[in-house]
Amino acid sequence: MERDDIAREIMAMIREEPDLYRPGVHFKDITPLLRNPECVRKVVECFVDEYKDKKIDVVASPGARGFIFGSALAIGLGAGFVPVETQGRGPYKTIKHRYKLEYANRVETLEVHEDAIRPGEKVLIFDDVIGSGKGAEAVAELIKKVGGEIVGFAFLVELTNLKGREKLKGYEVKSLVKY
Repeated sequence: MERDDIAREIMAMIREEPDLYRPGVHFKDITPLLRNPECVRKVVECFVDEYKDKKIDVVASPGARGFIFGSALAIGLGAGFVPVETQGRGPYKTIKHRYKLEYANRVETLEVHEDAIRPGEKVLIFDDVIGSGKGAEAVAELIKKVGGEIVGFAFLVELTNLKGREKLKGYEVKSLVKY
């Protein structure tokens, strides 16, 4: 099956939740997709095909939904997986980075174990959705703080009207589904 066919199949499974965080914000809910193991497999295979020749050492992913695909992608690439968590969730010594949330009027702190990525390791950052790019930009800053070399960003869904790609200039950015 071609990548465009897979993207259309995935798009048909994503549910939209209008006005979830505030009026005008149409949240893309991937939960229905997660119930379909064949579609999850296709998503992972698409990204493995995209990055298999890039010699990725580590896939880093934030948050709950990023963990699901990021860890499967790491397995497919023969790479390690590093969870990027919100402050207070890491049991070991961590490096932190603060940023302003996209849809809330507050500051969030992300953290990663200080020994999770060795200096110079090639890191692919995967998340389920890119909106304004603030969260992805924050993950990049965190990865750079621990010495990782960012190979690129991969997203299941890209909300193109929010122009998140612009925050990631200088990096390769790939997404499977675009709205």
